[in-house]
Amino acid sequence: MAEAALVLGLSERHSFRLKARIRKEGVRGVIHGNRGRSSPRKLPPTTHRRIVELARGKYRGFNDHHLTEKLAEVEGLQVSRETVRQLLRAEGLASPRKRRPPRHRARRARRAAEGMLLQVDGSPHDWLVGRGPTLTLVGAIDDATAQVPGARFVEQETTWAYLSLFLHVFTKQGLPQAIYADRHSIFWTDREPTLAEQLAGRRPQTQVGRALDELGITLIPAGSPQAKGRVERLWGTFQDRLVSELRLAGATTPVEAQAVLARFLPSYNRRFAKAAVDATPAWRGVDRPRLTHSLCFKYRRVVAKDNTVAFQGAVLPLPKRSPFVSWAHKGVEVHVLLDGSVDIFFQHDRLARFDANTARTIGLHRTNGRREVSRYGPDTTTAAQLYALAP
Repeated sequence: MAEAALVLGLSERHSFRLKARIRKEGVRGVIHGNRGRSSPRKLPPTTHRRIVELARGKYRGFNDHHLTEKLAEVEGLQVSRETVRQLLRAEGLASPRKRRPPRHRARRARRAAEGMLLQVDGSPHDWLVGRGPTLTLVGAIDDATAQVPGARFVEQETTWAYLSLFLHVFTKQGLPQAIYADRHSIFWTDREPTLAEQLAGRRPQTQVGRALDELGITLIPAGSPQAKGRVERLWGTFQDRLVSELRLAGATTPVEAQAVLARFLPSYNRRFAKAAVDATPAWRGVDRPRLTHSLCFKYRRVVAKDNTVAFQGAVLPLPKRSPFVSWAHKGVEVHVLLDGSVDIFFQHDRLARFDANTARTIGLHRTNGRREVSRYGPDTTTAAQLYALAP
């Protein structure tokens, strides 16, 4: 039996079992007892057909993992991801995400605490898959926990879009220690410094760079897309899962897309967020007035002899405070807030305020008094350099 076991590639003990079955049943003793039987764990045919119908219909375009979650949460079908994968491949349904061969990369270690670093970026994409306009999703991801504290759909990646995103995130969470962004002209500028900037020892800043500097937030430039890989991978996940959720909800407008995003983010954070090494968050508190007057557009102007400020084709009158006080020839700052209102400051003293309706009446948000525009930004004669501001 030892020699027979060696020839058969079996253990000696199992060879004795096989010999006993052959004596009892004949040649049929070599056949395995489960041959021809169905596995007790095999999916019922009705469940099999139901999953295939859902994958081809209601959940068309969902990846295997996302589909498995929806089957459990919505349809009440408790199956494993591997079962769903094998079932769909057998039916000829390929995964919507194409996997590249893995390559060795060294990832930067995560920050220790939540709020130490936010990675921000924008993703222009056909989020509505032809059902509506092409949108850009701007968002932020926490480096320590992979949570997404805020994101919003906009027409294009602009200064106004990022300032609005920061206002939402900073109001809800607080101020982070640093922002990690690419070298887009929204964040960085290559222009030569002015004489005042040279004398002050400051490098030229964009509106976003100036706002973050005022709030004590460090702006870190990324040398490549791979350097901010966490937010880049976030867009890959969103372009898979969020697009499917938008299609499932039938969203066709930016407002509907934003409503779906508001429901999607909490579930995404519960599913993918990680615990930080340091449980104590690093967010810093800040009051709303400081946020409002930092996350805005700021420009320098000189007051005319008649105590008016010429700005973007409009004339803004300064109120008379005293017969002995004149603002003529004074340098003032014009602050255009995100809600469309305008404040005029002289050495931290607010001289005048114009709400959005008053500014429109004066003609501030108009071109030659004829048609309204949504473009608003730095002093330039090049239309391509203008940043967008919501009307």
